[in-house]
Amino acid sequence: MAITVAPDLRAEFPTLEREGIVYLDSGATSQTPRPVLAAMEDYYTHHRASVHRGVYAVAAEATDLFEGARHRIARFVGAEARNTVFTRNATEALNLVARGVAGPGDRVVLTEMEHHSNLVPWQMTGAELLWVGLDAEGRLDLDQLYGYLEAGGVKAVALTHVSNVLGTINPVAEIAARARAAGALTVVDGTQAVPRLAVDVVELGCDFYVWTGHKAYGPTGVGVLHGRREALEALPPLIGGGHMIASVTKDGPRFAEVPTKFEAGTSAIAEVIGLGAAVDWLGAIGLDTVRAHELELTAYALEQLSTLEGVSIDGPPTAEERGGLVSFTVDGVHPHDVAEIIGSRGVCVRAGHHCAQVLMAVLGHQATTRASFSVHNTKEDVDALVAGILRVQEVFA
Repeated sequence: MAITVAPDLRAEFPTLEREGIVYLDSGATSQTPRPVLAAMEDYYTHHRASVHRGVYAVAAEATDLFEGARHRIARFVGAEARNTVFTRNATEALNLVARGVAGPGDRVVLTEMEHHSNLVPWQMTGAELLWVGLDAEGRLDLDQLYGYLEAGGVKAVALTHVSNVLGTINPVAEIAARARAAGALTVVDGTQAVPRLAVDVVELGCDFYVWTGHKAYGPTGVGVLHGRREALEALPPLIGGGHMIASVTKDGPRFAEVPTKFEAGTSAIAEVIGLGAAVDWLGAIGLDTVRAHELELTAYALEQLSTLEGVSIDGPPTAEERGGLVSFTVDGVHPHDVAEIIGSRGVCVRAGHHCAQVLMAVLGHQATTRASFSVHNTKEDVDALVAGILRVQEVFA
């Protein structure tokens, strides 16, 4: 049975029981619904054991829960479980890919809108970085990107699916097809996309797709890497230790097959089980429903903010071109002051460079304030945001 959104779902989130809270920071960390908490508690209460090791009943149950979650998580984005790797977070997954793909002498295409997690790891490889700029409304300069590919010698294209600052939805399938034709790999940061859009990694055609649990109504401590089988097999593991080997002698290790070779040590068992429950919960709502709801809220926020004198909005002008978030600045007021004053009224927004300092430099900002939406938000939440901004302007008048 499909679940409705907004007021009907607010009761699903225990943190939102706090009086007067308007949570508009799901782009940083989403709230956790009760079924996710229940699934994790069930593991800790009834099935607490290591996975893939014991042959006794409790260990077998834990392994079944863990691997069952892997299958459901993979299916949620159109991937195969055998090509789905669990990491500590999206940052670790992107480091794993960058260090395995690129090195000195390689050429890697990056966009100016990347989060540091899909930027710094590539800088650390020593590869030559080719930057793709943006137009005035926060869209990628695709002519520049395709020009790099046509010139040849590009090892990889790394890009975000949905910008965490601008909200821009990038044409990943089109870019991946052009990259593949040029012999380049495509690495996609999908952290802002998976909880908002219906993602199918096979249809997108990328080589690697990365996302994280804590932005998708799941727990912290678990990231997800999906990849083409051949691309994953070509990657060396980032971390060595127990579980990820087939055998070890004094001469060295022989690694296990994918995904095991990337999952050294004891996994975040409860977190993976929790993320499995999160995708079940999100799937019951339906990503089409989620997208329609966030489109309505984003359009309303853009409309309301655009009527405020002295408020500037970054990113594409229409909700259809965006994920469910809006970044803005208020003339004469630092974004941290904006967020603090709004926060004193119970409205939770993010302020700062959003781990995207290259983009901030392009935009000419030190920071912005960002409101990001979720299934539990309403137009009344946007009205509370607007009222908070008006109060900010009164304070600094």
